[in-house]
Amino acid sequence: MTKTVLQKLKNKPLSEQVSKAMKKYFAALGDATPANVYEMVMAEVEPELLKAVMKYTNNNQSKAANVLGLNRATLRKKLHRYNIIKKS
Repeated sequence: MTKTVLQKLKNKPLSEQVSKAMKKYFAALGDATPANVYEMVMAEVEPELLKAVMKYTNNNQSKAANVLGLNRATLRKKLHRYNIIKKS
């Protein structure tokens, strides 16, 4: 990675956005007790991550799996789960 990319990663803008969003979420709950927060967050974030990586790799699943650090079968399962690709 280039020095600029590494510097940007150190700034962690994504983690800051997640932190802000979670603070807003919990504040909006009031006295309600949250449940399944992990699943809720992953259902919001994971499909967008997969779409972005698929676009970046021109829909090449092998390259996308490599970028994500997943094996191709796991990537395909996730793509099907979120209806990003259809089963053939």
